[in-house]
Amino acid sequence: MTIREMCDAFDVTPRTLRFYESKELLAPIRQGQKRLFTRRDRARLKLILRGKRFGFSLEEIRQLLDLYDVDDTRQTQLRHAVEIGQKHLEEMLAQQRALEDAIADLREQLVTGRAQIAEYDAAGKAAE
Repeated sequence: MTIREMCDAFDVTPRTLRFYESKELLAPIRQGQKRLFTRRDRARLKLILRGKRFGFSLEEIRQLLDLYDVDDTRQTQLRHAVEIGQKHLEEMLAQQRALEDAIADLREQLVTGRAQIAEYDAAGKAAE
């Protein structure tokens, strides 16, 4: 695939692809100025984007991608991915709980604020 085809297929920018290439996460074939992405590059990009969506750092993603070359059965990679994934899931759940607490607090503050506004409005009408 060309860089344009990769961008269209994965909804990324050329800059994103060049960035991942500069970080040696992708290694397209070079033909002059042209980059040609192989099936391996497409699989790696899919994993990179999934990892980013899950909150993995680029270094964690690199480690997982590098494990592909270590173990043909993918057992090592799978175990490491599950370990990292579990850590990120716990972090995301903690963030979710914190956000739910903040939402509940904000709702409570809005109820209090609306009640105070209603009191001020009622006091103002009574004074008229």
